[in-house]
Amino acid sequence: MNGTIRVGNLFGIPFYIHPSWFFVLGLVTLSYSSGLAAQFPQLGAALAVILGLLTALLLFSSVVAHELGHSFVALRQGIDVKSITLFIFGGLASLEKESETPAEAFWVAIAGPLVSLLVFGILTGVGIAISWVQLAPRAIAPSGPLAAILGVLASVNLALALFNLIPGLPLDGGNILKALVWKITGNPYQGVVFASRVGQIFGWIAIASGLLPLLLSGSFANFWNLLVGFFLLQNAGNAAQFARVQEKLTGLTAADAVTTDSPIVCAHLTLREFADERILGWQKWNRFLVTDDNGQLVGAVSIDNLRAIPTALWSETRIEEVMRPIEQLVTVKSDQSLMDAVQLLEQRKLSTLAVIRDNGVLVGLLEKASVLNLLYKKAQANAA
Repeated sequence: MNGTIRVGNLFGIPFYIHPSWFFVLGLVTLSYSSGLAAQFPQLGAALAVILGLLTALLLFSSVVAHELGHSFVALRQGIDVKSITLFIFGGLASLEKESETPAEAFWVAIAGPLVSLLVFGILTGVGIAISWVQLAPRAIAPSGPLAAILGVLASVNLALALFNLIPGLPLDGGNILKALVWKITGNPYQGVVFASRVGQIFGWIAIASGLLPLLLSGSFANFWNLLVGFFLLQNAGNAAQFARVQEKLTGLTAADAVTTDSPIVCAHLTLREFADERILGWQKWNRFLVTDDNGQLVGAVSIDNLRAIPTALWSETRIEEVMRPIEQLVTVKSDQSLMDAVQLLEQRKLSTLAVIRDNGVLVGLLEKASVLNLLYKKAQANAA
């Protein structure tokens, strides 16, 4: 998520907070402090606010525990967890990749709700024990507010588990449904598309439940449902679209999407030869891949590199003297899956990648436009 603030690590996992979280933290603190002040007037306003803030932080700690449940199971499967982020709608554990089997995907998905149910059980048990203390002849004074806070935490964890078990993406229940459809059909992408459609249905239901009271009576009582509905609708749609792209890329390698007229120059060319023979002929390119006499990739050169050298020296300066060395380039192997290459483009926020063989020989340049062109040609061939 853009604009997130890194606040540290949790068991080696980067932990982020989105600015929207602070808004929800304030609302939850205000809500629970008001409730505690009304239920226990002896607390006083200041202590009620402190306990309200503590309750809010514990609630979000429950969300973090939920996401850690997903994360620990993913780590056990050898899947790296890139981050855990708290935001306005709860939390999100960002995984490096999908599970390799439907059974593994199921356990990653179910782990979060199971943790929430476990926390609910523990807090309920502690709350019952505190209630017994209240009935004792010498009851501890703070036990009333403490029992109330534990009751809230228990109920929220139960609600967190049950809500996330709704069978539609991007919720955990949607990922469970995806795993089941994947198991039945043998196709993970069909599972994503099916679970996304269910998620969109629940999104429309949530939007309707928030919009109807607003239109009919002007009530904002279910306004939160409206926001949740839009969240479900958008993310379910994005998941389905991404799954369709993944399915189309299945079986393709990085070499399949290499640009046919990749901008490649020899390291031994002078800048004058480069300017005369290449730049004028390939005006759409500002950056060129550089190879040696054996065709191996050794670096890259751009128009800006030429501008840094006086034109009087172009005839005696070779490309290899001004190029960026290969160590500074991001490359992919020619037999690497095209899906991995596309994900690398997105993760690194790149527009192009150099594609090389195992021996370092350059195959060509892979760019987003060439991937889209390949998908278009494949779609046309299937239609024919």
